[in-house]
Amino acid sequence: MDISPRDLLRGYVEVSSLPTIHLRLEEAINNPKKSMSDIAKVIREDPGLTARLLRIVNSAFYSFPSKVETISQAVTIVGTQQLSALALATSVMQMFKGIKDSVVSMDSFWRHSIACGLAARVVATMRRETNAERFFVAGMLHDIGRLVLYTKLTEKSHEILTRARETPMLLYEAEREALGFTHAVVGGVLLQTWKLPTSLEEIVMYHHNPTSATRFPMETAIIHLSDIIVHAMNLGTSGETFVPPIDPTAWDRLGLHPSVIASVEEQVDRQYHDALQTMMADA
Repeated sequence: MDISPRDLLRGYVEVSSLPTIHLRLEEAINNPKKSMSDIAKVIREDPGLTARLLRIVNSAFYSFPSKVETISQAVTIVGTQQLSALALATSVMQMFKGIKDSVVSMDSFWRHSIACGLAARVVATMRRETNAERFFVAGMLHDIGRLVLYTKLTEKSHEILTRARETPMLLYEAEREALGFTHAVVGGVLLQTWKLPTSLEEIVMYHHNPTSATRFPMETAIIHLSDIIVHAMNLGTSGETFVPPIDPTAWDRLGLHPSVIASVEEQVDRQYHDALQTMMADA
């Protein structure tokens, strides 16, 4: 099929334009002259985002001992980078809210994405990585390219899903065979279009091929493993029927003992229901 990932995004305003509120929030966070109160003010200008963030920080996702009443408190307690990451995750969910279940169930898609985010957050914490929330967001967005495929190439996506199930073969391999690229590449190009951090772009683009990640190999390996764990747990799906194999190099890079997988599954299972209720309340 003679089409490129950038062709899919061209002229598609709903996908190609990141919400202005997130761009302004990032500008405020990266401006040394802006205070925490300035950052909180940017968030408060979007009542929907304010309500969603307060719901998240007051949920079992954080389990703070006392209720966080205001965005100013949330910025102080959670931190600006973490709150920005959560704002991005919830904003993207809102952007794709209107997609119909024409190819896959959107409920199942977000269940898988949220579970992957949870697993990535757990693995990152085990490895003592900084700002675990960025891994939650990367997990949430790792399959976002599939939403572009499903909305822009609906009929072709049906064909690819059918071929992957009947052959059988992994869905991203069927995508590459039919299109010449995968949803991962589409997702990476989309995040690049949004001018999001290059780390996020590389993680999404190479989560099925982590050895190709040259700048952020560790972060990519974490999402790669988390995606596989969640597939094995059967927590939703973005269309994939089978459990992808783990890349040996990525596993070695993580330096984890095989026993941690059971611990990750246990923690994801414990947090999953509350995370779904919190993140999908507006879906």
